[in-house]
Amino acid sequence: MNRLCLLSLFLVLTIPASAQTNESQIELPSAFRMRSLGSDLQGWNNCGPATLTNALVYFGYEDDQFRAAEWLKPNYEDKNVSPWQMAEFVNTQIPEIPVYALVRSGGTLEQLKTLMVNGFPVVIEKGYEPQGFTWMGHYLLLSGWDEALGEVNSMDSFKGANTRYSFEEIEQYWQHFNYTYIVLYTVNREEEVLALLGADGDEWQNHINTLEMARAEAIMDQEDAHAWFNMGSSFVALGMYDAAAQAYDRSIALGLPWRMFWYQFGALEAYYHTERYDDMIRIARQNQNDSGGHYVEETYYYLGMAREGRGELSKALENYEVALSFNPNFSPAREAIERLRERI
Repeated sequence: MNRLCLLSLFLVLTIPASAQTNESQIELPSAFRMRSLGSDLQGWNNCGPATLTNALVYFGYEDDQFRAAEWLKPNYEDKNVSPWQMAEFVNTQIPEIPVYALVRSGGTLEQLKTLMVNGFPVVIEKGYEPQGFTWMGHYLLLSGWDEALGEVNSMDSFKGANTRYSFEEIEQYWQHFNYTYIVLYTVNREEEVLALLGADGDEWQNHINTLEMARAEAIMDQEDAHAWFNMGSSFVALGMYDAAAQAYDRSIALGLPWRMFWYQFGALEAYYHTERYDDMIRIARQNQNDSGGHYVEETYYYLGMAREGRGELSKALENYEVALSFNPNFSPAREAIERLRERI
């Protein structure tokens, strides 16, 4: 990517400074611990459902993680549950308690602390490198912090309750997923949650704010592959696909963890909208050829989108059907099948 393209990504939006601030300022205690969270360790490959269930226990949820897994990832080998799917499970599949979830990106530790101290459980998505394993994605339920120790306390479904991480380690690995977080709340407290989020309560403004965060990090270090990747993700959320594709190109050239496309699919979305179908197929094939990405339904969904973009409708339909066979609750594949069957 040449310097002119880099500059265009740095300058593509001008955001008023006032729009980037959280308007709710609350004095936080130096240490805090949330009580009444769950403490179940995850079953095989069940980080997302287990972490979400441990958060739901706070509201009186009485089922186990496998109820969530049955809906979120019917194929137990599935390596990814996306944040929007986690929120959809909470919002549509737990009629017995009036609990809801929203997803935001570009979070800060101060935001998470503010939410926790006000009684709102938060789950973050982050990179993870436990001993003996290479990089992977992971969900983490936060349970408190201690400023004197400079640590966050968590219910880590892989390591157990009261697992501590330094602030620096949380921020380092949280960046790998665009500082994404899920907030849980009861229906009568929705306005309170949005007020605490301030400008980030508005989803569109949150995408803009998150873009500004990533762009600031890329300006600080133009070799930061995750900053460029996060810029791409925010551009996709804003429908700015040409800029997104440029940012993803830069990120991929700088080097990403090899499992990255098991979990995040914005690059495939950007390449679809810029008609770069060969690049979509390359990434999908990369997933198919490793031991885990083969079981990610998004691999086949985006392979189908690439085939559809190239006019190969029968192959596209086959890919969508494979995606839906892996996860019958994956609505994008179901909608694509319905759309294609009207054309073929």
